[in-house]
Amino acid sequence: MRFLGIDLGWKSGASGLCCLEWQGEELALLSLERRLEIQEILDWVEDWTTPNLPALVAVDAPMLIPNSTGTRLPDRLTHSYFGKYHAGCYPANLQRPFASRTVDFGCQLEKAGFHHAPRITPRSLDRYQIEVFPHPAQVNLFNLDRILKYKKGSLQARSLELAKLRNYILQVLTNLEPKLAALDLPEIPSQGKAMKEVEDQLDSLICAYVGAYWWYWGAEKNLVLGDETTGYIVVPDRLNSLDQ
Repeated sequence: MRFLGIDLGWKSGASGLCCLEWQGEELALLSLERRLEIQEILDWVEDWTTPNLPALVAVDAPMLIPNSTGTRLPDRLTHSYFGKYHAGCYPANLQRPFASRTVDFGCQLEKAGFHHAPRITPRSLDRYQIEVFPHPAQVNLFNLDRILKYKKGSLQARSLELAKLRNYILQVLTNLEPKLAALDLPEIPSQGKAMKEVEDQLDSLICAYVGAYWWYWGAEKNLVLGDETTGYIVVPDRLNSLDQ
């Protein structure tokens, strides 16, 4: 079973891509990169899931948007559950400039055989797609008091926060169940463009891990904000000391 994480560029720009594979007792990193065009991303998905391999694609983007205006239910729920951590979601509706791009991406995944999975039988081999959101996932997986603020601010501040994310991945995800195998991750650059490249890659790794966590545990240890009619976001439930 493979888990593909995609930190999708909602409007333009490169997307972070990660592929993890379940190898008996742990998740091995197979690919960590970026691609620019939607077709390049779809080609990458095909490359890592051919021929018809069981896989789950976890995407940080609203692929189901039923509302023409306003805010989706899952977006509102992120503010209810995670607003105090600064992890509320950007509102999505069909009037937003990104909507056609993100919705079409989900449709392209469906054409490739990846069906939406707001409900799942844990550890069942199939081809799935889900929407995820790295910020609340990090809050819960790493037991944070607030999000890691590596998206905005000075380069120095962003670099420090991104370094924290890198360390959490290396120190926490390698000790959870499912376990991420020991891996090498890029060092955090000091220049803005290079830093954004690493940020996209690490976000995609979080997406892939959340997909693996959903497949492994299902509803037992995950929250599903919304459903297939409203749009939905899968978030790992908050860990306690007994889970780690």
